[in-house]
Amino acid sequence: MNRNDLASRHLGLVHALCKRFTGKGIEYEELYAAGCLGLTKALNNFDESRGLQFSTYAVPVILGELRRLFRDGGSVRVSRRLRELSMKINRLRDGYISKHGEEPGISYLSQALSVSDEEICEALNSARTPLSLTADSDEDGDSQTDIPVPDMQEEIAERLSLKAALDGLEERDKKIINLRYFQSKTQVETAKLLSLTQVQVSRREKKILGEIRRLMSG
Repeated sequence: MNRNDLASRHLGLVHALCKRFTGKGIEYEELYAAGCLGLTKALNNFDESRGLQFSTYAVPVILGELRRLFRDGGSVRVSRRLRELSMKINRLRDGYISKHGEEPGISYLSQALSVSDEEICEALNSARTPLSLTADSDEDGDSQTDIPVPDMQEEIAERLSLKAALDGLEERDKKIINLRYFQSKTQVETAKLLSLTQVQVSRREKKILGEIRRLMSG
């Protein structure tokens, strides 16, 4: 699957994660811009050889950008170069849609403007009102960027965020969590299976849960 398709398939995930931060003082379009920037960074740095699904890797990266937005006072900093590139993209995009009746691909934009695919994605996602890579145009030529997100996306986002946190644990800690919370073993049963004492399991479990909460909350 190419980068454009991968980005398009995960825009719903960006919306779901952004919803977790609504009503906290920052407009949704700002949240979405930061979420899209996080998605682009995840695309740029994703390594398939690690054996992770892209969504598992992308969730903490997107959440990191959203939390950074709040730390920076609610503004996504955009360089002059990116703003100028974004304007060029918009002009080229409008002309392409007028002529062909559809959105231009990332590769077309990068070749026409003599920049990399990564720079195109960064410029698109840095715009205050982000442009969807899969947006349609209505009869007046206005871009439609609203994408319906099923309610279950919230649960999926939480599960992916949890999985990403679990993936970062040491092997023994993963076994403790797996036995206690996925196999419903008691602390005594878990201790016996791992050749530990019940006290060791109890203490370690408390530390692990604290670390998971920290990773998921930022």
